[in-house]
Amino acid sequence: MDSLITAAARALAAGDPLGALDRVALRDDAPALALRGIAMAQLGDLPRAKALVKRAARAFGPKEALARARCVVAEAEIALASRELGWPVKALEAARFTLEAHGDRVNAAHAQYLQIRRWLLIGRLDEADARLAALDPAPLPPALRAAHELVVAGIAIRRLQSQAARQALIRAGHFAHEAGIPALTAEVEHALLVLNTPAARLIAHGEERPLLLQEVEAVLGSTSLVVDACRYGVRAAGMSVSLATRPVLFGLARALAEAWPGDVSRELLIRRAFRLKLSDESHRARLRVEIGRLRKALKPLAGIIATPHGFALVALVSSDVVVLAPPVEEQYAALFAFLVDGESWSSSALALAVGSSQRTVQRALDALAAGGKVQSFGHGRARRWMTPPVPGFATTLLLPAPLPSD
Repeated sequence: MDSLITAAARALAAGDPLGALDRVALRDDAPALALRGIAMAQLGDLPRAKALVKRAARAFGPKEALARARCVVAEAEIALASRELGWPVKALEAARFTLEAHGDRVNAAHAQYLQIRRWLLIGRLDEADARLAALDPAPLPPALRAAHELVVAGIAIRRLQSQAARQALIRAGHFAHEAGIPALTAEVEHALLVLNTPAARLIAHGEERPLLLQEVEAVLGSTSLVVDACRYGVRAAGMSVSLATRPVLFGLARALAEAWPGDVSRELLIRRAFRLKLSDESHRARLRVEIGRLRKALKPLAGIIATPHGFALVALVSSDVVVLAPPVEEQYAALFAFLVDGESWSSSALALAVGSSQRTVQRALDALAAGGKVQSFGHGRARRWMTPPVPGFATTLLLPAPLPSD
């Protein structure tokens, strides 16, 4: 490897893409193409970075397995940054095995962190946690140790473990400072904002107030009966009932919880649960059926009694009832939880992340674009969607993840 390639690689490792390009911008040999691609990725030109890395992978000969494996890892990182979550995982795993076989343990570990970050984005926390536990970050350079702690913090935030997340981010900040890479330091500082901005709203006794993530954790660990509109469940006394697949029942539960200890009229319950402006006797009959189903689903956490005007919730294992609501409540709020990271997403990646069909997500994005809430650029398969962050709110609780203790 010549001196210019070595110097460019060192510049990239230090987070200086312009310094790297000064040395290799006019070269078209395979190592230079790879370094140019990584430099363009650090500068944010991801389409050009992807093209350069692909050219580099083709330019390396069949006997240069190590170099080709490094290109595969670089391409996977660019895909992750581009939110192309459907990239071939098997190719990344094969590249990791090649790197380990050639003794390149740093890049092999980097490949594993890319897979873990992908799992984290699509809510597969158990797989991410298991792979992370098998990694020893001690021998890794500071930049990768910072990445390790960022992933630890990401998992803790999704699981509403605020203290563990804060400690991990403090460690990540230390390693980022040691690495001396400004972009990495900025990423840690951005992650810390999640812990210091409202992540949910508490509705109780007719009043509403914002909650930080640590306060959400405290509410879910309290003795109150919590109707969680972020995860669509009901929790109390260490038990939980998921109503995520039963939206009518959850709508009734939330309406009753918001009115507790008072009752809710039958007409209002019909409007809230069935989304109807007018009601007749058939709707009242359906309401009685759904209330019976809800009463059965909530045992032994709560009961429902009939009143002269409607129905009221009765807490059986708690002395208080509260509603935990998302910071932003509107149609397609779950898409905002992903778009709020400021990155550009493809509709296929969003569909994979939210667990829906690509056509459903595309219709939602078209509706949001018509209202001026999101914007797109590119055409066809290169089309990407993005939106500015929602000011003053963290959308952690809108992202896919199991309830604590589930």
